[in-house]
Amino acid sequence: MSGSMAAMKLLCYGDSNTYGFDPRSYIGGRYPAASRWPDLVAECTGYQVINAGMNGRMIPAREEELAWMGQMITGQHPDLVIIMLGINDLLCGASVDEITGRMDACLQALAGMRILLIGPPPLQNGTWVPDDQLLQEAAGLSDGYRDLAVRRGISFADTRDWGVEVTYDGVHFSEEGHRAFARGICRALTDQKQG
Repeated sequence: MSGSMAAMKLLCYGDSNTYGFDPRSYIGGRYPAASRWPDLVAECTGYQVINAGMNGRMIPAREEELAWMGQMITGQHPDLVIIMLGINDLLCGASVDEITGRMDACLQALAGMRILLIGPPPLQNGTWVPDDQLLQEAAGLSDGYRDLAVRRGISFADTRDWGVEVTYDGVHFSEEGHRAFARGICRALTDQKQG
């Protein structure tokens, strides 16, 4: 990678799948850096990548939460913000319309920043996903985010064909899932650069 590309700074704002949560751990442990997708993206691009993932994070909704998020992200001065949130909201009972509305407010709080909005990878039946309704709603979330990205004029990545493997709980990426996700993000970043 050239020096100018290496200077690019990405901030990945997400939940446990960005943090790198290892579901084999009962105390919030995470995969090693070499198995987390933000670190793998840094390796494949040469970019500086900030992992701002947090276990259990939902889309900021209250005014003070949105303000804190905006200050935290802008304070890092990223060239691009990669946002992947919404699954925890879904698991807590929010509808796709509610989640999309929360994400719209979140994006508004980051107006003027370059953003790549991620449609979360498909859920699978597992200990956290006991029925097919959640699978269908998660698929609808990606569609809602795509429409939102078009309206907002920001970039969008649909991860449904990236082959991201999840673990027994049906939600959290396996280490191979992190590798597949990183490959997809790297392709999306290349497409952006060429577009």
